[in-house]
Amino acid sequence: MTAQIYIQPVGFTASPQSELGDAIRLAGGMVYAHRFAIITREDGRVADRVLVSSQGMERALSALPADIAADARDQWAALSKVHSPIQLGERTLRLDQPQIMGILNVTPDSFSDGGEFLDRPEAGKAHASAMLEAGAALVDIGGESTRPGAAATWEGDELERVIPAVEYCAAMGAAISVDTRRPAVMEAALDAGAHIINDVSALRHDPRSLALMAAQDCPVVLMHAPGEGDNLHANDSYDNVALDVFDWLRTARDRAIEAGIAREHIILDPGIGFGKSLADNLALINTLPLFHALGQPLLLGASRKRMIGALSNEAPADQRLGGSIALAMAGMNAGVQLLRVHDVPQTVQARNVWRGLRDAALTDFAMTAPD
Repeated sequence: MTAQIYIQPVGFTASPQSELGDAIRLAGGMVYAHRFAIITREDGRVADRVLVSSQGMERALSALPADIAADARDQWAALSKVHSPIQLGERTLRLDQPQIMGILNVTPDSFSDGGEFLDRPEAGKAHASAMLEAGAALVDIGGESTRPGAAATWEGDELERVIPAVEYCAAMGAAISVDTRRPAVMEAALDAGAHIINDVSALRHDPRSLALMAAQDCPVVLMHAPGEGDNLHANDSYDNVALDVFDWLRTARDRAIEAGIAREHIILDPGIGFGKSLADNLALINTLPLFHALGQPLLLGASRKRMIGALSNEAPADQRLGGSIALAMAGMNAGVQLLRVHDVPQTVQARNVWRGLRDAALTDFAMTAPD
């Protein structure tokens, strides 16, 4: 039997002092975890699950079989890893608190705002500027819809859509991410002033992408999607969605590192809505802290997605603000570093209030033991 190990944070606290120091700072952010599940899987099935505190972890790790102990120790170290800031041109992206990535779609058929900014550069500029002014740390530009059933975009069309948007955002001094799976678009976008490549295929769509990104020496987002080729939503069958996505992302990370991409440049995204049912998406949201054990910054893209409509009487995409904020807050509470959203001002406001509560908890006199 092939055994695999996972360490999932399952108990959280507002501050380490509330647990008398029996807690870790999750991924160097503003979330503290004090209870953990050590999960063992054999041949794809969960065989054992043990709960331990942070102070009991060393004893628990020492009791593990040798064939999984080293992986468990790597995951335990990764859970408290402090991620260095990312330099994006003249802007510095700190990863010690949630950062907001504002969406700029220059497509005719995106599920939420398709066509609104296509062939309308002034409208696109105004939208990007408003997102930056509202507090977006970076703008994510996409020229191809990847919703279920969407037709693939010809590379030439994608270039014509994306590059002008990159150029006008770069002229504003924005930090820029480009959502693409095509190496020609990646290269042209980076040459035009983009800083991050956000690939929904995790650099699998084109075999040239891995070498290109290794040569470019810039950050890349690797997203989970079960399908290949043009249908990223296919093959949507899981034994345990959280653990299966964890394993898939670990393989994608290792594949990128083996190709020469620096580990510190890799960001991981569990791919909410890509080849996943409502139950799968809810399970992933509830287990987001697990993915910090992979040792990379995390991105969550759940804004306005169909799962919100499914839970709210099929509300259309432009009426999913409340659900989008709820999912963003779930990401914040899980220690996710990057939140990809349509509604930047509202999400920034929610983040700022969330941070205020976190800061207050660290200095709450009621949690301080008397001398």
